[in-house]
Amino acid sequence: MGDRTRKVAASKFRTALPAELPRPVKRAGSSRGQPPAHVRTIGVDLDPTDREHIRQKLGRRLSKFGASIERISVRLTDTNGPRGGIDKICRIKVVLSGLPSVVTEHRDASKQAAIDGALARIEPAVRSRLGRARMKPLHGRASRPLVRTRRAPTRGVEPARGSATPRSRGSAA
Repeated sequence: MGDRTRKVAASKFRTALPAELPRPVKRAGSSRGQPPAHVRTIGVDLDPTDREHIRQKLGRRLSKFGASIERISVRLTDTNGPRGGIDKICRIKVVLSGLPSVVTEHRDASKQAAIDGALARIEPAVRSRLGRARMKPLHGRASRPLVRTRRAPTRGVEPARGSATPRSRGSAA
């Protein structure tokens, strides 16, 4: 029974990303719901069920970062057209609030494999970018001093070149 409760709770929070949001909601800040996911294609046919499937997978992978994501765009292109080959490219761009965007790309022979490859790479990339931002110090101050001071050399002792023992200046070699 505990497994069923977890599945119900997980499905309640992990929903598909919406196709678009009205303009006032986009400016509302981090308290809004899911970020919009725009799916665009060039030379590839995607039916509405495929588009919804992509949004479902994005929602499962990126909903935990929803407060930091402004928008997501998925572009699926066919570079060779009808000639075939490894030419389907899926590029996913996640625009983060206050940080540089994260872009992943995967090229494959089939559109589904290209989509799955790019989706597999996007979650670790977003997690890494947000983790790096969290590790940066506040207000641009470093935790260590930027300028390091050198210790003054000890008087009368000079480091030896080539040997591990120091020698004094006055001694003859």
